[in-house]
Amino acid sequence: MMTLSRFYVQAGAVVLGIVGAIIMSKIDYHFMAKLWKLHVPAAIFLVLLTFILGQQRGEADDKAWIIINLTDSFSVSFQPTELLKISFVLSFALHLSAVRENINKLKNVFFLCLHGIYPVALIHLQGDDGTALVFLFIFLFMIFSAGISWKYIFLAAGALGASVPFLWNMVLSADQKNRILAIWDYNYDPQNIGWQQMQGRISIGSGQIWGIGIFSPDHRTSVPEIHNDFIFAFIAESVGFIGSMAILILLVSIGLKILLNSRHSLDYLGKYIYVGVASIILTQIFINIGMCLSILPVIGITLPFFSSGGTSAATLYLAIGLSLSVYMHNRKTLFS
Repeated sequence: MMTLSRFYVQAGAVVLGIVGAIIMSKIDYHFMAKLWKLHVPAAIFLVLLTFILGQQRGEADDKAWIIINLTDSFSVSFQPTELLKISFVLSFALHLSAVRENINKLKNVFFLCLHGIYPVALIHLQGDDGTALVFLFIFLFMIFSAGISWKYIFLAAGALGASVPFLWNMVLSADQKNRILAIWDYNYDPQNIGWQQMQGRISIGSGQIWGIGIFSPDHRTSVPEIHNDFIFAFIAESVGFIGSMAILILLVSIGLKILLNSRHSLDYLGKYIYVGVASIILTQIFINIGMCLSILPVIGITLPFFSSGGTSAATLYLAIGLSLSVYMHNRKTLFS
């Protein structure tokens, strides 16, 4: 469960995120996008720094965190890949808006794919395949919204299907294969790979319709990372099916509202930023709850605005601030 120090870190991250969101909403998104030559290299440098100084946290397999010791008994950590999400959305939106009229020319498709692949490949090498998958979906959402030709989509789908044997045999580790196999067979290695998801399902089921209450003394504590990746198991146990569905509808509504705002953007840069921010939120919701329900393998993705994790929480609020920047600086006014 969440310790007092973790609570303070989380609360501080939320406050910083909200303040950052307010500041970002006041800055013109055109200006932030044009600064890509500053924030993209800075974000990539921080990610590369994890290859040297990166450390593991909790049950994570990857060394994706940089830990700063403030005192002998207190330290803070941050995950640079979360900050890269904001930078990527801004830079890729700018790239898409620059080539939108000729987006289906082979040269432009090649460079757009190169732009989308670099964070996926970099984070895969770091070992955080969950976050790499989120970046892949951000790229797919954004390039699809820009009007990429269906012939490229079918070509990519065919290439992906053909590469599955190669990916399974040459790219995926034994641990990753076992996590995938565990979702097909609930009894597959239940004391190791399948333990976390099995315990999570028990917690979700024990909440039944109305839940046992948030502060009930009868909460199960045997779910690893229940404060983080498996927070949905705690939510479902606490407030039951009705409460967890209400929270799910709330979260999805936030993502869909941002996505719908893209239809009213006065320029393409704003439209693509909206889509990028919505894809961050919606992808993480889908993957996180899929993990908890054993529909997807455990890959360490947080539930937006609920999971413990200071960098994740702050980044999500910054993403909201970015979408608010588009809203504030993308409307006709009396003096336009």
